[in-house]
Amino acid sequence: MAETKWKVLELANKISNKKMGSKSGITAEDPRYRILEPVVTDEMAEVGLHLQFRVHQNAEQIAKKCQKSVEETAALLWDLAMAGVCFVNEENGVDVYWHDTWVPGVMEMIANNLPNVQAHPEIGGAFNDYGLQGGPRTVGNFPVGKGLMRVIPIESAIDGSSRKASYEEISKYLNENTIFSVSDCACRTSREAIGEGCGHLKEDMCIQLGHAAEYYIRTGRGKQITREEAYEIIHRAEENGLMHQIPNLDGSGKTHAICNCCGCGCFSLRSANMFINPDMVRSNYVAQVNPEHCVGCGECVDNCPTNALKLGQNLCTITPVLPPIRTETPRDMEWGPDKYNHNYRDNRVETLDMGTSPCKTNCPAHIAIPAYIKLASQGRYQEALKLIKKVNPFPAVCGRICPRLCEQECTRGNLDEAVAIDDVKKFIAEQDLHQEHRYIPEVKHDYHQKIAIIGGGPAGLTAAYFLAIEGYKVTVFEKNKNLGGMLTYGIPGFRLQKDVIQAEIDILKSIGVDFLTGITVGKDITIPQLRSQGYKAFFVAIGAQNGRRLGLVNEDAEGIQTGVDFLRRVHDEPSMSLKGKVVVIGGGNVAIDVARSASRVQVDQVSMFCLESRDTMPALEEEIEEALFEHIEIQNSWGPKEFVVENNKVRGVVFRKCIQVFDESKRFNPKYDENDTIFVEADHVLIAVGQSFDYGTLLEGTQVEFQRNGTMKVDSFTLQSKEPDIFAGGDIVSGPKFAIDAIALGKEGAISIHRFVNKGISLTYGRSRHVYKALDKQNVKYESYDHIPRERASVHHTKLQDQGFVESAGVLTEEQVRKETARCLQCGVTVVDEFMCVGCGQCTTKCKFDAIQLVKKYDAEGVSFEHLKPHVLKQMIKRKFKIAMRKAKEHFHFKKG
Repeated sequence: MAETKWKVLELANKISNKKMGSKSGITAEDPRYRILEPVVTDEMAEVGLHLQFRVHQNAEQIAKKCQKSVEETAALLWDLAMAGVCFVNEENGVDVYWHDTWVPGVMEMIANNLPNVQAHPEIGGAFNDYGLQGGPRTVGNFPVGKGLMRVIPIESAIDGSSRKASYEEISKYLNENTIFSVSDCACRTSREAIGEGCGHLKEDMCIQLGHAAEYYIRTGRGKQITREEAYEIIHRAEENGLMHQIPNLDGSGKTHAICNCCGCGCFSLRSANMFINPDMVRSNYVAQVNPEHCVGCGECVDNCPTNALKLGQNLCTITPVLPPIRTETPRDMEWGPDKYNHNYRDNRVETLDMGTSPCKTNCPAHIAIPAYIKLASQGRYQEALKLIKKVNPFPAVCGRICPRLCEQECTRGNLDEAVAIDDVKKFIAEQDLHQEHRYIPEVKHDYHQKIAIIGGGPAGLTAAYFLAIEGYKVTVFEKNKNLGGMLTYGIPGFRLQKDVIQAEIDILKSIGVDFLTGITVGKDITIPQLRSQGYKAFFVAIGAQNGRRLGLVNEDAEGIQTGVDFLRRVHDEPSMSLKGKVVVIGGGNVAIDVARSASRVQVDQVSMFCLESRDTMPALEEEIEEALFEHIEIQNSWGPKEFVVENNKVRGVVFRKCIQVFDESKRFNPKYDENDTIFVEADHVLIAVGQSFDYGTLLEGTQVEFQRNGTMKVDSFTLQSKEPDIFAGGDIVSGPKFAIDAIALGKEGAISIHRFVNKGISLTYGRSRHVYKALDKQNVKYESYDHIPRERASVHHTKLQDQGFVESAGVLTEEQVRKETARCLQCGVTVVDEFMCVGCGQCTTKCKFDAIQLVKKYDAEGVSFEHLKPHVLKQMIKRKFKIAMRKAKEHFHFKKG
C-alpha cells in the first residue's frame, strides 16, 4: 500500500466535516480518501483545506489563509478544480472556488475527468465503494423527497391533470438556465473503470446547468451545448430507456444537473435496487395500470429501472390467483444485509409466480405477441411491424416457416382453437415486402468498431442487424453465393419464396451491413488476418448445413444422398428431375421438406420411412398433413437395415420394424424386431435423419472447444467461447433447430458483442435473462367466452407438377385479421409494486395503449443540504416508533396465536 498522504487525508476529513483522528474520522481505507489520493498532492491539499462549503472565495482570500503567494495559490486551486475537488466560476472578472458535498458533487466531478479515471481506475472503485458504505445508513432514514438525488418524471408522463408542481418538470430546469454542458455519465464511467459496466449509453448523457455547466466547460469535463441540444439529449435518453434524476441538495426547485440514468449502473438507484430503499430517490409519483387496456406485452417491464413492474395474468380463474402484496419495507422494519438484493443486476425477473401470457413465454425470442395482436386489431400495422422487429428482423420469413410454438401454448386453444398468431404476423410483415411500406430502423450510435459475422444464415444475419443498429461496422462473410443459410438452401420455395428472404436482407444493407459472399473464413481468409484488419469480435453462425449419414454399408452408392444435399441441389438447379421411385428416410420437418420437394421433380412415387410412430413423429402436425395431402406415403416405425445395390447403383432398402425409439430415460436408443423386415424398391434414397457441422479450418489454432455432438462450447447466456473475442449462435450452438431459435441467439450474441468490444462492460450485469412463466391454463374459467371459429388463409393446391415451388399458403385479408385478433383473450397484464416504483415514467413512454400512467401519491419537496439534518432526524424518530409498534403488534399476535 502506498504511503498515506496526510494532508490529503486531512482534506478528506474536512470535506466530510469530520475531525481527523476522531472516532468518526476518515481513515486511509475510506473511499473518500481513496478517491482523492491518486489526483491530489499534499501541496494541493494544503490549499484545499481552506476551501469552504458553498462559500465562494478567490485566490487572494485563500492565499492569506494558507500563507502562500496569490500566484501559487491560484495555480493549486486550478489543479484542485481540474482534479474535481472544487468548483471554479468567474464572478466579476475573478475566479472563485468552493467545494460541495461528496455526493452529489465531488465524486462525480472527479469521475468526470476521464483521463484521470483511465489512468487511475481506482477512482471508479472508490466512487462505487462510497455508495456501498453509506447506503445501509440511509435505509429508511430519509423521508420521501429529501434524498441526495431525486427522480424527475419523464415530462410526457405527467401531462395534463396529474401535473402539480413545476419542480418535477425537466423543462423548468432547462428553461430557467442559460448555460448548459454535457458530459459522460459519471456512474457508468466508474462502473466501467472497475469492469462492472452495463452497456447502457453513457456518452454525452449527463447535463450540467448554470454554475456547474461553467465549471464543466472550463475544466474540459463537458462540452457546451444549447438549450435545444439539451432537449435533444433528454429525448435521446428516453429513447434509450433511461430515466431522469437531479441532485436534490440545492434547495426546493433548484438543481445544477440532470442525470440520465439506468437501474443497473446508477449508484443513486442502487439505493432502491440493492438496499430496497426507493424512498431515497423517488419522485412524488407511482405507476398505475388500467387492466382493461393493458395486454401484458412486457414493453414497460423491460424498461423499468427498479424491476417494480412484472407480468401477471388478467383472467378469471377457478382457484383465485392474486399478485403478491409487499408486507416488508424498511419504513417500519429493521433492515440489514439479509434484506438486501445484492445481485440485483443479475436477477431481474419478468414474471410473477402467477404466470402470464403463454404465447410470449413460449416464443424462443419472447416477442411482444399480445401487443402486436392488439395493434393489428386497431389497424396500426406499421407500429406492429416496428414492435416485432425490435426482437425479430425477419417477420415475413417467420410468418411462413415458424413452428408456431406460441400457438401451441395459446390459452385460447383450451377454449376452441389457438389464435392464428403466425398468420397475423405474416399479414403485418407483408409491409416489409414492399419498399414503400417497409420498416427500416434508425441507427442509434456510431461506435466505429468492426465486427465480423461468419455465416449468413438467420443467426448471423440477426446479429448483424442488431449490431448495425447500435452503430457498428458489420461485415457478414458467407461461403455460399447467396445469403440466408438454410433459409435459402434448406427450405423449399413452396414454403418460403426466395424474394421474401431477399426483401428482408435488403433492409440490413440499407442500415450499413456489408456482405462478402463466396468467402470461406479459414480458407480464403483467417480469423487472425481479420484481427489484423481491425475486427474486434467474431460471431460464428455457420449452421448445420451438412446432412448426417446412417453409417450403413453401400451408403456411398449412386442414387443415395442426404436430404440436405438434395435440397441444396433443388435450389441450385431449378430444372433438375429425379426419375423413378424415391424413398426418404427420416420423420422430421426436413424429411417432410425433402419428400415434398422430391414430389415436385418428376418422380413416379415418394415414400417416407421413419423410426417413430405417427403420434411421435418430430415433424410438425401441419407439415405431416401437407405431405399426406400431396399423396406422399408415410411408413412409420421402420428403420433402415441395409441398402441393396447393383453395379454401385441403389436398387432398394431393407427396413426392419422399430419397436422402441427412446428408452425410459428419454435417450435415443432404438430397438428392432429383426424378424420383421421388408424390402422397398428405390431408384433414389434421400437420407434426412439429422444434420452435421463442417468447420473446415475456421477455428484451427483457437482455444474454442466443442461438445460431444459437434456443437461449439459457449457460455449458455453470453454465447462467448473460450476464445474471448469469438461468440457463436444458431445451430452451431443449439444443434439443428428452428429459425426463430437461431434469431433469438443472434440477438443475444449481438448484445454480448456490444458489451465485449467496449472496455469495462460486464457481459451480464443489467441484462435480461428472459425469466418468463406461463399461466396455468387449466385454472382459467372459460365459460364466459364465446366460441369463435379461427380465420384461415387461403391455400392454393394445384397439381404438383404445375404448382412446382410456388408458395401455396396465402395471406389473411384485412377483414380476417380484424376478426382473428378479436379472438385474443388478452390474458396477460402488468402488475406494479408501488413501493419499488420510483415514478420515473419510462414505462408510460413504452406503452402503446395508454394502459399505464403516473399518479401522484406523495407531496414532498427537496431541501438544501444545509437544512437537511432536521428532516432526517425527524424521520429516524418516526421510523423507530413504527418499528416498535410493528414489533409490539407481531408479539401480540404471536402470543394470541
